[in-house]
Amino acid sequence: MNATRWPEPASTRLAWPGWRRWSTAVALLMTLLFGVGWPGDAGAEYGDVVLNQRSDFEGMRPVVFPHWFHRIRFRCKVCHSELGFKMRAGANQVLMTDIIDGKFCGMCHNNQIAWGPERCELCHSGLPGLSPGIVGGAQTSGPGRW
Repeated sequence: MNATRWPEPASTRLAWPGWRRWSTAVALLMTLLFGVGWPGDAGAEYGDVVLNQRSDFEGMRPVVFPHWFHRIRFRCKVCHSELGFKMRAGANQVLMTDIIDGKFCGMCHNNQIAWGPERCELCHSGLPGLSPGIVGGAQTSGPGRW
């Protein structure tokens, strides 16, 4: 019986020796051409929520919360009803002790669903002195109240 050799899966074909150099070059090119920066080096973008009520005072960079990134994956009620976030930017006093205890962001950012609270730079990525609030968007008083 003659065994047929199947082609290698695509995942093994990507492991060619120069892939790291190539991907680094592409990332650098994107940074130069489009202003897409490395993680931890960017300011906030349109629609992000900047949390900086305490960060500067505590010697940490402000938190840049990518609201739309979460919104396209979850319904509003997941965070604003089930996790306890109020429906207005700046209305929540979220402390790191709360997150570590599994409250607010810590319900998902627990090293099982998403990265855990020990990865500080992934959330505390804003430039020092960044003003708190919604970046580039209207400030609201809650759902349906502009």
